[in-house]
Formats: sequence, structure tokens, C-alpha cells
Amino acid sequence: MKKVGVIMGSDSDLPVVKKATDMLAAYGIPFEVHVYSAHRTPEEVRIFAVNARENGFGCIIAAAGMAAHLAGAIAANTTLPVIGIPCKGAVLDGMDALLSTVMMPSGIPVATVAIDGGKNAAILAAQILAVEDAELAAQLDAKRKADAEAVLAKDAGIADRI
Repeated sequence: MKKVGVIMGSDSDLPVVKKATDMLAAYGIPFEVHVYSAHRTPEEVRIFAVNARENGFGCIIAAAGMAAHLAGAIAANTTLPVIGIPCKGAVLDGMDALLSTVMMPSGIPVATVAIDGGKNAAILAAQILAVEDAELAAQLDAKRKADAEAVLAKDAGIADRI
């Protein structure tokens, strides 16, 4: 199975990234985690992205706040799918990161999840890898079915609570 690169712009993004890595681990997906900044370590970001495919990665998750150029900097240097997680910041509540991550120029796409959406980033990465992995696809199908059954069980019991 291909692995997922998980890159955060700062170690302050770790609580968001931990949600992603926990989900990847739950699906048995191998991953590597790094702290690289698009602005402070641009050469390391470029080297990682340029070599990601040959190093066994199937997609990359990039988490960053504020200017949040990390996902775009990675996407500019690889044709692997890049999933951006905009992280909430102290000033604009993550809207700055969301707009920086989602507003990519034509030809350099970044799939963007919700602000602090680490769990969904990992699920999207799993779905990307599941295109060529039937076992992983079956795990995702089973999780969807279990989630639906949980909602229906709550629906069945809601009348008793009202």
C-alpha cells in the first residue's frame, strides 16, 4: 500500500494533524509526518514534494494556518493528490488559512477540507488510496455502513426522548 505524507507548517498544528494520523492508523495506512514550512524551509518542502512519488507516497496531507501556503507549495512540486487542512488561527479564526488553501490557480489543485478537518483529510486520503486497494475500499464501505446504522439507531430512539 502507498503511504501518506502528512506535513504540518508548525508543530502548533499537531492537534489537528493528530486527528488525521489517528484515522490513518485506524485504517492501517502507513504514513510519515514532518514539520516543514512553506516560508521558513521552502527547499525542504520542495525536495519532499518532488521526491514523494518515488519515495512511495500515494497522496499528501498538508496542514497550515494563517497564510497557509504549504499545501499549494507542495502541489506546485508534485502531481500527487494534495489535501489541504486549513488550521484555525488566533486572528481570523481560520478563514485566512481556508482561503489561502482553497484558492489555488488553475492547474495546481489542492483538495481542501474544513478548518481543522484532520479526520476528513485522512478519510479523503484513504478514499484516494482505495481506488487501487480493494481491502481498503471494503473498510471504508464498512465504516460508512456502521455510521449509517448508528444514525438510524438514534432515529429509532428519539421518539422515546421527546
